[in-house]
Amino acid sequence: MTVNAQQGPLSGYRVLDFGWVLAGAVPGMILADMGAEVIKVETRQRMDYMRLGRPIIGDQPDPEQNPMFHNVNRGKRSITLNTTQPEAVELARGLAAKCDVVIENFSPGVMERIGLGYEMLSGDNPRLVMASITSNGQTGPLRDLRAYAPSIGALSGLDSTMGYEPAEGETGRPLGLKHAYADLCGALHAVFAITSALHQRRRTGRGQYIDVSMLRATVATMGTGLMEYEFTGRVPQPRGNYDPVMAPYGNYPCQGEDQWVSIAVRTEAEWQGLVRAMGNPAWADEPIFASRYARLNHRRELDARLSEWTRERTPWEATELLQNHGVAAFPVLDAEGRLFDPHFQERGLYSDIEHPALGTEPIFNLMWQLSRTPPRIQRHAPLLGEHNREVFCGLLGMDDAEVSRLEEEQVIW
Repeated sequence: MTVNAQQGPLSGYRVLDFGWVLAGAVPGMILADMGAEVIKVETRQRMDYMRLGRPIIGDQPDPEQNPMFHNVNRGKRSITLNTTQPEAVELARGLAAKCDVVIENFSPGVMERIGLGYEMLSGDNPRLVMASITSNGQTGPLRDLRAYAPSIGALSGLDSTMGYEPAEGETGRPLGLKHAYADLCGALHAVFAITSALHQRRRTGRGQYIDVSMLRATVATMGTGLMEYEFTGRVPQPRGNYDPVMAPYGNYPCQGEDQWVSIAVRTEAEWQGLVRAMGNPAWADEPIFASRYARLNHRRELDARLSEWTRERTPWEATELLQNHGVAAFPVLDAEGRLFDPHFQERGLYSDIEHPALGTEPIFNLMWQLSRTPPRIQRHAPLLGEHNREVFCGLLGMDDAEVSRLEEEQVIW
């Protein structure tokens, strides 16, 4: 397929997106930004959880007001199908026959039970690429366990390494990563797998099935902890901000309420830069700070001394001084600081997109740029069922009367 400079690199591909919540929504979001036509399949019977929650405007529930839904479903079209109805399943099969990709993240076996499994869909469309994203994969003893992203953080071992460093003689208490890391990790791996399968299809003419395990994707990104155990036999424990080769290393308090600066020093040259930035304090010449080995062994004393210096400055003041002396340092930004940071604004971290329910809102852009076919947000996130007639009449050739009948019978619903 030829792509010109005005099109996205995936222009011409069509995706039927059954994905919901975060892990299921992000792959379709990325494919849409890259130019693919993405049709999101929803149902009023059980709405995407990301459509629910406290309204931004007013006090009544409104499925069109969730900003996170707007972020991860921008660029898509929305249709509603009640797949408990056989006619709805047949409509979904008809759409899948006209698509290049199907994405879903239901529990293993759900798509097969409703008649939309890969064997059925690929029988209609041998070129179809289908990706199933689940917590633990389609096979194995854990395939049917109920799990959310924090559950995967625990099962993968990631949570066991995150927490405050324990006192002498105590065991560290794991706090875990308060972020849906497993969802995003699985979603990004799914996108890579989908585009790889599409590339393979161009050579062979046949699609294939993709089984994505969020657990496996998360474990695969934990190389350091796994290798430490393989080489030393030590099981990684929570260490707070401790780093085995850098000192100082961590987040240090600054002027203002809950203001911090991140500082990391690896080499002797960086240490000397830090000392100069602080005005060559006498304590820096003490023997306990004379080498990296010594500083690692006395990191608590070092952190206390450094904190005295950072508390006298704002995060940006400390950053400017340290960066000017060759030290890796940066403010610990909160959501507001990130949104309005001049660097992020110049780099296009967000775009302001108009949504019918909430007006102008910031929507984050993809994390990469392509010089010839840059990704872009095609349109705002869809209203529930906004494109029913456009898709069913335009793609499947149905007439308005038939669509209206199926809406009344809660098939398109």
